[in-house]
Amino acid sequence: MLTRHRSALVAALTAVALGTTLSGPALGTTLSAPALGTPPSGPAPSAEAVTAADRVLRVYNNNIENLVVNNSDGSCTRISGPDHLSSILVDDAGRTGTSGVLAPDILIVQQVRGTGQAEAYADQLSAKFGYPAGSYGAIVVWDDPEPWGSTHKCSSQSLGDLKKKQTNAIVWNKRTLNLASGDISKYWSAGWLKPGTAYADGAGCTLYKPPNSDPDSTDYYKWKRTSAIAARFTIKATGTSVFAATMHLPQENRQNACAGDGDRGIANSGIHLGADATALLNASTIRVVGIDANRTGIAPGTLSGYGMTGYGSAATSGSSKIDYLFVKGSVQSSAVDHTVVGTKSNHKALYSFITY
Repeated sequence: MLTRHRSALVAALTAVALGTTLSGPALGTTLSAPALGTPPSGPAPSAEAVTAADRVLRVYNNNIENLVVNNSDGSCTRISGPDHLSSILVDDAGRTGTSGVLAPDILIVQQVRGTGQAEAYADQLSAKFGYPAGSYGAIVVWDDPEPWGSTHKCSSQSLGDLKKKQTNAIVWNKRTLNLASGDISKYWSAGWLKPGTAYADGAGCTLYKPPNSDPDSTDYYKWKRTSAIAARFTIKATGTSVFAATMHLPQENRQNACAGDGDRGIANSGIHLGADATALLNASTIRVVGIDANRTGIAPGTLSGYGMTGYGSAATSGSSKIDYLFVKGSVQSSAVDHTVVGTKSNHKALYSFITY
């Protein structure tokens, strides 16, 4: 699986370098990219003109839940990519749906079905701002992860089935950012405490991947939803380096912080960074990490050792804050606590607008 994932990334980056697009749907495609109405008239401004004009890096983080929302009555609702994007993208005052909403540079997302859905979502984002398909790229941990679970708490099995494949991705704006093929990390695994294992102040923790993952046939591939990945981008207008990582930690992290073998994680949070990711981070000026940590109480200063601060303190999942966005950079203030209340997902989106 890893080889196929890396091959897909190399092919995609080669296409970017040549100024072409990949033909045909990606493996595991389950979502098409419909037209989103009439794009703005006239040609879109160049990337250099856009970045030089406002010098703001617009970053979002959200667990998009495979674009399927679980409702309190046991039903589920499928959300289109364009509707979801409209519900998370904000202007400088934190408002959605205004003329001041500008194209984002990085979307850190969790729980997508694979390359097909991620690339379709990226193209829908391009269309939303009147850009050609392929203006946004997607980095996905697993190209086509195996399904796991049963109904996923959806009374409609067809909607539950849409949540069976889960992986994580970074969507990035090719108009404003460059990405070299060597600047994508290898994936790394989260940690967990296997059921029935004594926590012992973290001593019972293991890496959440085979042979330590769920052993039963229903959940065997569940660990893939927690695989993390990172990349180092360069802002075209200035050459400024930007690190971004996406993580999704297992539910077990809520009770017992685990990041790996006998490891409670950074500041006992369950969070850790892979070796490749750490090298890319250390070589970057602006740093952004987006996480569905499945854990409350993670302090804004948890990643201060990497120069990062957490933004947003409001609840992101029901009455709990379990999603986090850490940034090293000059972050603009937010009238809505960097949290988008109307997000069409079970998780509220977080955002940071970073000046450079």
